[in-house]
This record gives sequence, C-alpha cells and structure tokens, in this order.
Amino acid sequence: MHTDTIAAIATALSESGIGIIRVSGPEAISLVDRVFYNSAGGRKLSSKSSHTVSHGYIVDGEEGQEWKEGILDEVLVVLMKAPHSYTGEDTVEINCHGGVLLLQKVLQLILRTGARLAEPGEFTKRAFLNGRMDLSQAEAVMDVIHSQSEMALSSSMEQLTGKLAQVVRDLREHILYEMAFIESALDDPEHISLEGYEERLSLKCATFLKRIEDLLASAQNGRLLREGIRTVILGRPNAGKSSLLNAILGEERAIVTQVPGTTRDILQETISLGGITLHMVDTAGIRYTEDVVERIGVDKAREYAEKADLILFVIDGSELPDDRERDIISFIGQKNMIVVINKTDLTTIVSEDQIHAFFPERADVPIVRISANSGVGLDLLGEEIEKLFFDGELKGNREIVITNMRHKEALEEARKSLLMVRQGLEARMPEDFYSIDLMGAYTALGSIVGEEVGEDLVQEIFSKFCMGK
Repeated sequence: MHTDTIAAIATALSESGIGIIRVSGPEAISLVDRVFYNSAGGRKLSSKSSHTVSHGYIVDGEEGQEWKEGILDEVLVVLMKAPHSYTGEDTVEINCHGGVLLLQKVLQLILRTGARLAEPGEFTKRAFLNGRMDLSQAEAVMDVIHSQSEMALSSSMEQLTGKLAQVVRDLREHILYEMAFIESALDDPEHISLEGYEERLSLKCATFLKRIEDLLASAQNGRLLREGIRTVILGRPNAGKSSLLNAILGEERAIVTQVPGTTRDILQETISLGGITLHMVDTAGIRYTEDVVERIGVDKAREYAEKADLILFVIDGSELPDDRERDIISFIGQKNMIVVINKTDLTTIVSEDQIHAFFPERADVPIVRISANSGVGLDLLGEEIEKLFFDGELKGNREIVITNMRHKEALEEARKSLLMVRQGLEARMPEDFYSIDLMGAYTALGSIVGEEVGEDLVQEIFSKFCMGK
C-alpha cells in the first residue's frame, strides 16, 4: 500500500468546458479539505459518504483571511473512498472550469498542500498494484484512450472488462491442475497412479493449444484494429482515385480535374469506413510519362503499394481495361486487393465477368461498383474490406482479439512450452519433464495478467501512459 498521495490533471490540457484534477492516496480527502470550502455549511469531505458530489469553492487564502478573497474557482468535488475507487485508495476528483491556467493553479495549490505530482500512468499502476484490475485490463485502458475506430474501441472495452484475463486464468487453472497431479503422483505413487495419464494429458494439451492458437490467430486482426489498414489507391490517370478519396472523406481534400496527371504527389489521410480505420494513400495515376515530377509520383505510388495492407484498384467503368491495368496488376501481385469499378453514374461498359477474364490470375478478387461523385456503393466497399480482413464477423464478434504485442509474445511462449509437452509425450519421456514444460506455459500466461512479471516491466508499461491516467 502506498503511503504518499498523488495528484494530476486528468483531462486534456486545453481549453474546455470542464477540467478534472484527480487526487489519490491516504491523505487525498484531508488535503482537499484544506483548500475546499463546501457551500453546504462548510461541511468537511471527511464527514461525507463515499460516492457523493459536493458543490463549493477552491480557496487559496492565508490564515485569518476571509475565504471569499482567495477563491480560485467554483467547483464540484467527487468523493470516492477506499477501496471503491479507480485506484482502490481514497480518491477525490475536483471538477473545475476547463481553463488551462486555472487547472494549473488549482493543481499547484494541491501540490503545495502536500500531494506529489503523479508519474505517467501512476493512477492506473496503483489500481493494478491494489488489485483493482489485472495487467491486461490496465493496458486496455490505454487502448481505449487511443482507439481510432468503433471496432478498436469495442475490442479494447472487451479486454477492459476482463474477458482476456478470464480466459488466461482458466487456462492457467487447468495447467496448474495437471502440474499438481503429476507432482502428487510422483510423491505418492502407491495411492495416485499415472497409468494411462499420457493419453489424458495429450488430449488436455491439444485443448490448451487450440485455445492459444485461436487467440494468436486473432493477433493479425488485432494489429489492423489497433494501427489501422494501410490502404493505397491505385489506377490509371482519371480513373477516379482522388474522387474516391474525397467521397470517403466527405470533403474536397484532393484536387480533381479532367486533366490526366493532376495528382503528382502522395496524399495521405486517416479515415473511418464502416467502423474500420484506413490509412488512405492517394497516388499518381500509373502510366509512362516524360514529365519528371509526375514520374517521381508514379515511382512513389509503387513504393507505397509494396508496403500496403490493401490495394483499392480503381477502374473507370466507362472504359474497357487495357495494358495500363495489366501493368498495375503485375506489381500488385497477390496483395489484398479490391477492384473498384467507378463512374457507375455514367454509361458503364465494364462488367464483373470482364474484370475476372482480364485478371485470370486474380479470379477471386472482390469487385465493388461505386460512383465517387454520388457516394453510391461506399457502404458496400466498407463491407468488402471487413470481409477481406475480418471474415465479415468483426462487428458482431464477441470473441477476444489480441491487440497487444506483449500478449502475443506471451501466448507464443506458452504455445512453445505446450508443444514441448507434446513432444515429450510422443518420446515417452519421464513425467517430471512434462511438469517443467507445463510450468513454462503457466508462467508465460501469467505474465499477461501481471502475475509473473517484475517491477521493471510494470514500470515500463505504465511509463507509456498519459500523466493523469
């Protein structure tokens, strides 16, 4: 249990309607009582029940001075007594008006009264150390804050509620049972027999591995949820690439003209389409050109395409594909791709069958028909992206998605240890070898929820948090 009291501004340091200063620790209530004048007859916070709100004033005044002369702000103070608070300690949150200078003055007053400025992530670190949440939930707090899409937020909230921890603890409990059984049988062979145990452990191991491999399989989706999908728009000049970007953005971000080669440089935007974050890159039209600047833009388009998670290949629906499209498909290769037939508001002569016949090596490629001018078909494009990356199941999927690289590494380590158990079973090795490898899996899984981690790792994780969290 911590013996000092910490304080920090818990909201963004910018002008706003409200700003919150959080104070947590054994002296949180008494410290705030020294600077808070309760409008309800001056009653102290210490005499109030937990989870109550008090109206009053923050006062910075000298002894003997009339309290009204030292008013800094009119505030609402929220009182949360231990252990029923975010940190598990006595916590007071002062809701001030959201001026930057005002918040800093109130915080400095609290610090002068006896609190210490909180380190980055220290409130959440105390919540973890006080048993209010496990390490996976603590890390999910930052994922919630940094979520850039509806799906990323939903996934982070699943982990914040402890769903991942529940699965991990269930796995550890079953692994621990097998370890205890082996040790008991080795210590007391007269009463506990290991006859036929190898077959039973083999089945158990298969179950453990399947659950871990399912979690690992979600890690790619987790990366895309967390970081977004790197999406490059390719196509010949005037196919409607920039119009597509503008349509998705809902604003005229890219210059659109009938002159081929208008887009010469790379234009990048981060957008949300159907709840999925896309890091969109609009590129120069792919063609041979003598224009030096445009040629540089074409070269850049090829470079970005090589690093992309997704290619949106835009084709003008009013013109049949030709060798220019073949040149583009040649360097796209087997990357994730969606063919976008644009200009459906005009007379369209390109069919899906023609596209498949034109690109026989990519006969399975999804095709979406849109009008970038009217926005028709953009919802279908979002659905195809979801199908391509998330099997069309992510919006309604309540399964856990691994979004944290540390969790992925721990799961890989646990999987490696369980594979060692399986190899030992196949080689008919002594039972104590199984116990050693089971312990490896047990320890690796424990690191996810913080039961097998050192102080240095805990410190590293919470140092990445913002100051007031």
